[in-house]
Amino acid sequence: MTNEQFKAFAQTIPTAPGIYKYIDPDGTILYVGKAKNLRNRLASYFGDKKNHTGKTKVLVRNANHIEFMIVETEHDALLLENSLIKKHQPRYNVMLKDEKSPLIYICIKAERFPRVFTTRKIFRDGSIYFGPYLNKFRVDQISELIRKLFQLRTCTLNLSQENIDKKKFKPCLEYHIKNCAAPCVGFESETSYNHKIEQIKNMLKGNFAAVKSHLKEEMQRYAENLQFEQAQLTKDKLALFEDYQGKSTVVNPAIHDVDVFAIADDDKEAFVNYLKVVNGAIIHTYTLTLTKNLDEDQETLLLYAIQILRERFHSITRELIVPFPMEMPDRELIITVPKIGDKKKLLELSEKNVQYHLLQKKKQAMNATGKQTSAERILRTLQADLHMEEAPLWIECFDNSNLQGTNPVSSCVVFKNAKPSKRDYRHYNVKTVEGPNDFASMEEVVYRRYKRLLAEEQGFPQLVIIDGGKGQLSAAMKSLRALGLEGKMTVIGIAKRLEEIFYPDDPVPALINKKSESLKLIQQARNEAHRFGITFHRNQRSKNFIKTELTEIPGIGAKTAEKLLLHFGSLTRLKEADAATVLQVAGKAAAAKLAAYFAGAPTENATEQQD
Repeated sequence: MTNEQFKAFAQTIPTAPGIYKYIDPDGTILYVGKAKNLRNRLASYFGDKKNHTGKTKVLVRNANHIEFMIVETEHDALLLENSLIKKHQPRYNVMLKDEKSPLIYICIKAERFPRVFTTRKIFRDGSIYFGPYLNKFRVDQISELIRKLFQLRTCTLNLSQENIDKKKFKPCLEYHIKNCAAPCVGFESETSYNHKIEQIKNMLKGNFAAVKSHLKEEMQRYAENLQFEQAQLTKDKLALFEDYQGKSTVVNPAIHDVDVFAIADDDKEAFVNYLKVVNGAIIHTYTLTLTKNLDEDQETLLLYAIQILRERFHSITRELIVPFPMEMPDRELIITVPKIGDKKKLLELSEKNVQYHLLQKKKQAMNATGKQTSAERILRTLQADLHMEEAPLWIECFDNSNLQGTNPVSSCVVFKNAKPSKRDYRHYNVKTVEGPNDFASMEEVVYRRYKRLLAEEQGFPQLVIIDGGKGQLSAAMKSLRALGLEGKMTVIGIAKRLEEIFYPDDPVPALINKKSESLKLIQQARNEAHRFGITFHRNQRSKNFIKTELTEIPGIGAKTAEKLLLHFGSLTRLKEADAATVLQVAGKAAAAKLAAYFAGAPTENATEQQD
């Protein structure tokens, strides 16, 4: 659009607040903006262009026409602008650029006796979600605290009153190791369970006083009833919670609910750090990345980011702490630019975080231009794809192997620096499981493996891969929880059919690009575990296969016994076979020895012996 075209159009533009859209000849929206005064704002694009960036000039040149819409207030304009940007994603608007690692939520499931677990997906099923969290270590800390303070179920059983009354369930291992109070068999009432859920909600909202009050009342009640052991356990829980609260509270408790924002930018991107403070405790911290497409100033960028972050974190706080004076369309918000005191310290903390984030991004960009070995590249890719805190230099993969339940064995292969470390491979004869039960086998071998590493203080791998889907993964996690190792390492399951990646307590699988080097490394570990397990299983099966009554017959060796059993299938069929067939398979000498042995052996003892 030229200056002449705009001058002819300018007289029709109102001076009211509203939004405007730059549209190209094909009808595509190039840019959406808001303004207190539409005429003045649009005129600024066609006045003195010396201060315009190249992108702004290109936007004006490529626009075929401008459309606008007036609204009642600037606040309405902001909301409408935000809605249109989300819907159309115009190429010249500020673009929201989330970090590669997906946001993590703590979910309280909408069900009877609700489960509490972490997830990366949100389902509109009535469940309550807290978050999002970016720091997985922080989420693991909170989850571990919830597990220790409140005995909650982790199973997916349908705990309807009808099922409990019919006694369809039995207490599982989680009950016996005191991680669950067994509501499945009526040992805990729904009222008592829901009271614990309410305290978890208080804790996740940052309402620590209510949780402390609940624990103190519980401790007092146990003491009055002379249940001193239970009172001591509750006292230990209270101490644990107070320790967590002490680490969480970094500001003056007199500061109640505030949102803190700080911004840093370079030529291409802007970063906005957000601290959510509730009752004197920072309960969320997050840094948002924005891609700059025009000559947006920091106030414009921060205003946009505040809208996004408050919506994402469901914030209803009225006070905002920001680094410079700014005018918010919502007049009910209190804007604070602190100069001294605890609020100033909060702002400085946020500014340190955002500056660190900016420097980190620059450092990563510099490192990306440097040389990197293929192993480092693959491990960094795997770290990013699985959203891990550190590169998985030590990887272990487990697989089970059996033939219709016989000779069940498991294998554990080890990769170090993205290469097989064969001297660290381990195989296991499954000892406690009878029949084809992959879940129980996986639970046993994972427990045995990490109990030994724990005892020998050898450290732990960064990544554990379980060959199988949700069932095998859940079985492995039972053992890790029993050993107190949950959260110490990243654990995933890989399902063969679609190469889906499963995370513990997350029902929705993740998909890694089929061409990704990281997926190929996971597949290599899985295939190596399968090969190693199959080889060991075949050796065990062969040993047990030839250890029969035949090998006890003088003159009948292992090879002859194996040949006979492969041909006849069993010792009973061999005994019932005619002499000519036995002669043809075993040869004259062996056939004579067999005939003599069977003629003198009682029929009831002619059964195959197994080791």
